[in-house]
Amino acid sequence: MSSQRKQQPVAGDGGHFYQQKERTIDIVNRRLAQRYRKEKRFKLYGLFSIILSIVFLGVLLTSIVSNGYSAFFQTYIKLDVVLDTTMLDRENLRKSNFQGIIKQSITKLYPEVRDRKSKRELYALFSSGAAFQLREAVLKDPELVGKTISLWVPADDDVDMLVKGHSKRELPESERRLDDRQLEWIDKLVDQERIEKKFNVTFFTAGDSREPELAGIWGAVKGSFFTLLVTLALSFPIGIAAAVYLEEFAPKNLATDFIEVNINNLAAVPSIVFGLLGLAVFLNFFGMPRSTSLVGGLVLMLMTLPTIIIASRAALKAVPPSIREAALGVGSSKMQMVSNHVLPLALPGMLTGTIIGMAQALGETAPLLMIGMVAFIVDIPGGFTDPAAVMPVQIYLWADSPERAFLERTSAAIMVLLAFLIVMNAVAVIMRKRFEKRW
Repeated sequence: MSSQRKQQPVAGDGGHFYQQKERTIDIVNRRLAQRYRKEKRFKLYGLFSIILSIVFLGVLLTSIVSNGYSAFFQTYIKLDVVLDTTMLDRENLRKSNFQGIIKQSITKLYPEVRDRKSKRELYALFSSGAAFQLREAVLKDPELVGKTISLWVPADDDVDMLVKGHSKRELPESERRLDDRQLEWIDKLVDQERIEKKFNVTFFTAGDSREPELAGIWGAVKGSFFTLLVTLALSFPIGIAAAVYLEEFAPKNLATDFIEVNINNLAAVPSIVFGLLGLAVFLNFFGMPRSTSLVGGLVLMLMTLPTIIIASRAALKAVPPSIREAALGVGSSKMQMVSNHVLPLALPGMLTGTIIGMAQALGETAPLLMIGMVAFIVDIPGGFTDPAAVMPVQIYLWADSPERAFLERTSAAIMVLLAFLIVMNAVAVIMRKRFEKRW
């Protein structure tokens, strides 16, 4: 019978015995079982890779947050400031000796400190920005002259690190930045309830500074805003126009093939190459000012264009040919067909690609370093041609600083930058989900 296994004779010692031949269905089942085991192992490998990636990402985020969250708080010291009329000129408050008033207020807290060296060590507990803070308060309200006010001034970064627990007072005096006598002065302030940690408004409202307790990210945030505004204003219309022409109007010949290949190649070029191009063209040839948002935006525009063109062409290709045929069938010209029918349907995908390209530009550092945006900028930029820093470069500068307090501000700035990137990518995802159409 056909259902029976075939038997083949096999020679033995005392005669013959028969070995059954394996059926085809058994071979198929065995190979299916092997295939299922391989697929299961492949799924496990993929799941393991995802878990490993999540673990590494969690370790990275935990490290950043643990080092940076404390930068959102700053240690302040309360001073009783006497605005003596003999030291303040009502007619010329801006040039008054506010630094001397601050030192006088500090000395009153420690009348036992008399020699010059000890006074220097005592003044070092307070930030050099205390005098500027007092000056701004008096200029804002000149009626304070002649009165005694309580003023919370920022502590020096070494005191701030000690209060936050980043500096260990158990270490030998030779290994600490604060000596034993300074620790005693700090303990006295604690006992008098003159030391307090408050929300660090300066971090979000000030520009860069050599002093960590006075450094902020607002200058870099405005610089990034102006830079991305220039990038968006130039790259979006140029990229959309190039994609529409290549996809809808350009003839299919060797020239357009050459252009398409080079656009794809430009998308993979290292970003520092665009910085070298900007240095050679915009700065050396055209003589544009260094370290400005205008030049930074032009350089990032060159880097972002290939990404926008490729994403826009993909969005145009996703529009069904029937839309084009129907528009042409009712009498529309090719230009009307593209502008009135194809482009509106492809625009959500184009916007998504543009936002992703802008998010990539926001995190770029190398091309901006090449055009001089690594300069130390204190002032807040007021326009496109003012000297400015950007968030990635600000992070780079702080990471290179030796002070421990700049380490936490580096991590805090990374957290702010990641928040911007998450928001931009979330907007791209929402736009794609909301406007996406399937045919």
